[in-house]
Amino acid sequence: MKLLRYGPAGAEKPGIVDKDGTIRDLSGIVADIAGEALSDETLARLRALDLETLPPVDADSRIGACVGRVGKFICIGLNFADHAAESGMHLPAEPVVFFKATSAIIGPDDTVEIPRGSVKTDWEVELGVVIGKEAKYISEDEALAHVAGYCVINDLSERDFQLHRSGQWVKGKSADTFGPIGPWLVTRDEIPDPQDLPMYLEVNGHRYQDGSTRTMHFSVTAVISHLSQFMSLQPGDVISTGTPPGVGLGQNPQVYLKPGDKMELGIEGLGVQRQNVIQG
Repeated sequence: MKLLRYGPAGAEKPGIVDKDGTIRDLSGIVADIAGEALSDETLARLRALDLETLPPVDADSRIGACVGRVGKFICIGLNFADHAAESGMHLPAEPVVFFKATSAIIGPDDTVEIPRGSVKTDWEVELGVVIGKEAKYISEDEALAHVAGYCVINDLSERDFQLHRSGQWVKGKSADTFGPIGPWLVTRDEIPDPQDLPMYLEVNGHRYQDGSTRTMHFSVTAVISHLSQFMSLQPGDVISTGTPPGVGLGQNPQVYLKPGDKMELGIEGLGVQRQNVIQG
């Protein structure tokens, strides 16, 4: 299934995409694509629906982030060997974990703002993993049973804030609009192998990132298991699993986002995001 949330920011309603690509309203079935709605039991109930009986949604409706009430927005750094190399950093022995403020979350096609004082705002296409069942001290073999589904994330970053302003990376990762998520939450049954998904990102029509989850240093199952040793993962938590090479930081000369730029990014089977860039 392809689940989503549509409507004005802060007042999104739950929806589902039918076989013809029409968005159908789910608000009479679940309150939101969040919390208990991400459980295997509720997803099975949604899967059994006759979607043609659900009200269609206006095709021009804004699409919001595909999961609501995100508790933790967890990111994995330097998880692709080529990206670590272009960043001038060594591959880590364990996953590099940092957090992104949930206030950064926006819809997949919402406008991205360059924060005040920014000189190095960058892009990163990443595979997002949405937790559907509590995970605590789990093994890699158990990991995927705790996943509700997958989505596209643009892990926007301000590199000067991230690398040169002291402290943790969170300073460069958490500006408002730095977390576009969606368009869809694609349930795990539709993605048999999360380690075989082509992914790309373009700026103004130029393809900078053209990679695949095949080259992850730590797999999705390894990341989930690792995180669960340090914190419980709850339904609605989002994990952004790292980016392939081709970020602005790695270009020679370096290239960063500026007002007027347009981004397009996508992952096979998970949809496409398109964002205009403005000065915040």
